[in-house]
Amino acid sequence: MEKMLKQDEIDALFEAARAQAAAESEGATVQPEVKTRVVPFSFSTAGQISNDQLRAISILNDLFARNLTHNLAAWLRTRFHVSLVSAEQIPFNDFLLRIPEVNYMAAVRLEPLGSLSLIQMEMGLVPPIIDLLLGGEGREGALRELTDIEESILASVVEIVCRELSMAWQPVGLSFNFERRQMQTQAARIMPVNEKTLCLSFEIRMPHGSGLLNLAFPAVVANTVLRRLTSDWGKSRRHAPEVRARMEASSKKIAFGGSLQLPSVRVPLKTIETMEPGTVIRFNIPSDTAPEWRVGGQLLATAEAIRQGTRRAARMERRKEEVGA
Repeated sequence: MEKMLKQDEIDALFEAARAQAAAESEGATVQPEVKTRVVPFSFSTAGQISNDQLRAISILNDLFARNLTHNLAAWLRTRFHVSLVSAEQIPFNDFLLRIPEVNYMAAVRLEPLGSLSLIQMEMGLVPPIIDLLLGGEGREGALRELTDIEESILASVVEIVCRELSMAWQPVGLSFNFERRQMQTQAARIMPVNEKTLCLSFEIRMPHGSGLLNLAFPAVVANTVLRRLTSDWGKSRRHAPEVRARMEASSKKIAFGGSLQLPSVRVPLKTIETMEPGTVIRFNIPSDTAPEWRVGGQLLATAEAIRQGTRRAARMERRKEEVGA
């Protein structure tokens, strides 16, 4: 698109050109005046998902979508496809306004944060799923409220969704635990309506139905997840060779606690109660068992206790990989 210049902008260009020409004729260089453009800042746009974070979220949830596709397709014995369609940060009130009057929502607790999030499924998906689980062909049905039996059946599906979410989100240390179904009036109390939430939308397609599966996370969870995702999947920076050499040399000076000990054994309480100086305690291990050399509690090798000068020492016999071979 061509930009149309106003008369004052044209005059400013000619003035700058004349000043530049006059300065060059006198042997001086004049830097053109740079005008700073001031743009109003909107606090509502603060904290938006960056490109790196969006890429990390997509990688994480594409894994969830693939796993859910395979597992639910095998469980329902039908074609089932899940794909991530959007990831955005919006106020919780906007998320609630998108939810139709007839819907299925469930509260999910995220551990170890202890926060609640929401899973919302469009009701167009519910009749085919319930029909399949009851032995039918997965036909569509009328959009209506669920009976108690149908709600119990659908809860088992949501538990599978939570299990797959826990598996996919394992790199960020979160697990999803299904709690109970939430009505729309109850869902509004889970988070403040003005709180910015991370909302993920997945499209689910079946032979006789399709719809969206939406997830809403509170700000504390969203910020924690985004920080961890960016650190895990962001662009990695490699240190210069000399820096890596210094780090390696410094790390070799770190001291770790070590011990030369026999394998752990169980001793009866009555033996411990009757112990006295000179008592011989019989361990349930062979007499030719070599002591274990452990560093930081981790088994590294078996070794023999020896003396070197005036000090006690250990002579390594077999590495960890060879122990038990």
